[in-house]
Amino acid sequence: MYTEVAKKHGIDRTTLSRRYRGITKSKAEAYNSQKLLSPGKTKALIKYINNLSERGLPPTHQMIRNLAQDLAGRMPGIHW
Repeated sequence: MYTEVAKKHGIDRTTLSRRYRGITKSKAEAYNSQKLLSPGKTKALIKYINNLSERGLPPTHQMIRNLAQDLAGRMPGIHW
């Protein structure tokens, strides 16, 4: 079954089999699972930054990292 469907869609049979069984993810799924913040949390962070900036208090890099840590529940990486 995998061979026929794989040929029809022009992909490798093992790739199809692994994805169907949940062993591997698509590139988009893998990328999304590596993100620190979800889209909703990212919007909240941007809103916070904009709010501070509008009040004349631009946040420091450390302030943003701390808020991101609070939102994500884990420390952002060194290059975040």
